[in-house]
Amino acid sequence: MATLYYSLSKKADKGTGLHEILTRFVVGSRINQRAKTNVYAPAEYWNADTQAVKVPGWRLMNEEQRRLVESLNEINTRLQGLRAAVMEAFLQAGAGKKALPADWLASTVDRYNFPEKYEDLRRTVYLADAFADYLAGLQVSQQRKRMAATVQRCLLRYEAFTGSRLQLDTLTPDDLRAFDAYLRSENEIIAQHPELLAVCPEARPVVKRSSNTVIDRMHIVRAVVSHAVKNGNTDNDPFLRFSIGAPVYGTPYYITVEERNALYRFDLSKRPGLAVQRDIFVFQCLIGCRVSDLLKLTRENLVAGGVEYVPSKTKDERGDIVRVPLNSIAAEIVERYADPNRAALLPFVSCQKYNDAIKEVFTMAGLTRPVTILDPMTRKEVQRPLNEIASSHLARRTFVGNLYKQVKDPNLIAKLSGHCEGSRAFARYRDIDEDMRRELVDMLV
Repeated sequence: MATLYYSLSKKADKGTGLHEILTRFVVGSRINQRAKTNVYAPAEYWNADTQAVKVPGWRLMNEEQRRLVESLNEINTRLQGLRAAVMEAFLQAGAGKKALPADWLASTVDRYNFPEKYEDLRRTVYLADAFADYLAGLQVSQQRKRMAATVQRCLLRYEAFTGSRLQLDTLTPDDLRAFDAYLRSENEIIAQHPELLAVCPEARPVVKRSSNTVIDRMHIVRAVVSHAVKNGNTDNDPFLRFSIGAPVYGTPYYITVEERNALYRFDLSKRPGLAVQRDIFVFQCLIGCRVSDLLKLTRENLVAGGVEYVPSKTKDERGDIVRVPLNSIAAEIVERYADPNRAALLPFVSCQKYNDAIKEVFTMAGLTRPVTILDPMTRKEVQRPLNEIASSHLARRTFVGNLYKQVKDPNLIAKLSGHCEGSRAFARYRDIDEDMRRELVDMLV
């Protein structure tokens, strides 16, 4: 079982005060090599248990904190890339079936850090290598980077499982189909071969993936291959002969204006903490932003009787400012929680506690009607009580759904919700309400 360990040097660099991260590669009792990584980190952020730096989860950051978070994320990205490079080199070297030179780990690390020194020696570009090129060559969000790193780890485990490596120049549709099948059943494979997790560990257990999740992962692979083709690393694009398929979603469910108002008026005087999160949920229902944008709002986002913000999900693509005027209830909530000593617009808690509070207040307020959802595993419709599946994203759907009932113009609503104009997401709102059906039928009278 091959394992790569990271540790922090006790000696700090005299110039920067940073500590170099050291690495150790072990395969049973046969291979035990150590090397320096040329990656440095502040000791106070090193987590020996996770063998990575801990990135602070500040909701609001000044410029200095923002630079620190970016540098810490970059350290973790480099460590993840180095781990992938070492595991790839190990597979290429025979996966332990052959003896490794004494300087093998040091040489592999040097290749990762200074690839230009070995450019003339490179004969083959592997798909897993292309992930690092993809992330380095594009301005992508941290969420996209995390998703790509997840897929890369799956790919490395797949290669360890099959005993073969995927090359860009020879990648075929059959290879893609085999990897797609692996993604769908990796939880079962790991149950039988737990040693695969030693190749690329996961912080959480690997569970069965839905078809939509696998489709999202394969879209990442296609983006990596397309980037490699665009940059001349290969002329081969097997996705021209391979169909990923489209994700399938159920009809959006949301609460009505009457249900939202009943929730807002529900007496929670005995649960003041819960009342605060209830009010924040109602506020989110009235401005329609994603929860990631909601927690970043400050009083500076209040402009001329409305909220203005740049959606974080699309800021790198468009950077458009979304403006939503505040109605009387939204303005009332803002004033209720106005606090000059708090940077955030509202007293938001963590996302998990926020979602837990939403479910609890729905239960207390009696919002338990059954709604039809699509089971992500079976892709069959099932009914669940509203209070069990309510979450922060329900607020966004409530905003869009109730507006769509009144306006039925997706492009106009997109200007308020931050969706891309002509977004395919709005196609799901065309069949959401019995009242809309009645309106259409009444036109025939």
